[in-house]
Amino acid sequence: MSDSETSLAAITLGERLRRYALLIRFDRPIGTLLLMWPALWALWIASGGVPDWGLLLIFMLGVFLMRSAGCAINDYADRHIDGRVARTSGRPLATGLITPGEALGVFAVLVALAFALVLLLNWETVALSGVALLLASAYPFMKRYTHLPQLVLGMAFGWAVPMVFMATNGEVPPDAWLLYIATVVWALIYDTQYAMVDRSDDLKIGVKSTAILFGRYDRIMIAALQLGMLAILLLVGVKQELGPFFYIGLGFATLLAGYQQWLIRERQPAGCFKAFLNNNYFGMSIFLGLVLHYRI
Repeated sequence: MSDSETSLAAITLGERLRRYALLIRFDRPIGTLLLMWPALWALWIASGGVPDWGLLLIFMLGVFLMRSAGCAINDYADRHIDGRVARTSGRPLATGLITPGEALGVFAVLVALAFALVLLLNWETVALSGVALLLASAYPFMKRYTHLPQLVLGMAFGWAVPMVFMATNGEVPPDAWLLYIATVVWALIYDTQYAMVDRSDDLKIGVKSTAILFGRYDRIMIAALQLGMLAILLLVGVKQELGPFFYIGLGFATLLAGYQQWLIRERQPAGCFKAFLNNNYFGMSIFLGLVLHYRI
């Protein structure tokens, strides 16, 4: 092989990897962060603030792999839709940068890697991982059949919570399920904000979402969900006998929820997207409150 052919092969491989990185939103980590925070909440509570660092590494890598796999299967499912939505028209499948077969291949490789990580845990957690895969695979197709795809997303994103408790303590106590419900509700909040960005396009092409379901009551419904989630987290704090630092973190999260309401007040796509992104700080506030509670 000549030098020019070798150089071309290297560029082709690099370009392919770049396109795969775009497919899994490597440059947009917000989805990974929103999936990571509940897993960290669960790990700190399950371990009493002294997490096993091996478990921490496994779950953080697992979160990244499963979120990336979710992006790949989502774009495969939406390959005939994304090109008709302004926000998603530049995605690599919509523009033809990669093929549907490549997207499925990336999904399969990422899921296999995630499953290899889970095999390092106890068999009960391995069994629970099957539910995670089912939910993550089903979510992208739900928007064709129900106005509640965000609920399925929440169930998928939150499933790390019972898996963390099972991996840490060999059981999933009632408080873990409360935390799981809070995570599901949280996903309904931020993914409705996200869906508000695309609502006009989705109405034209027939895609369903909670933003369309809630209609002009969207802000009221989001506010109700925010209050519900905060109440559940408050209950978790009381049942776990968490101290003032946790409630300070919860207080900051409450202020952020109010700020999100202000951002979506005019239902403009830019404001709704900022509200969606702001949920990263919401999750961080809860986590920092937990860390400070167990360390001070």
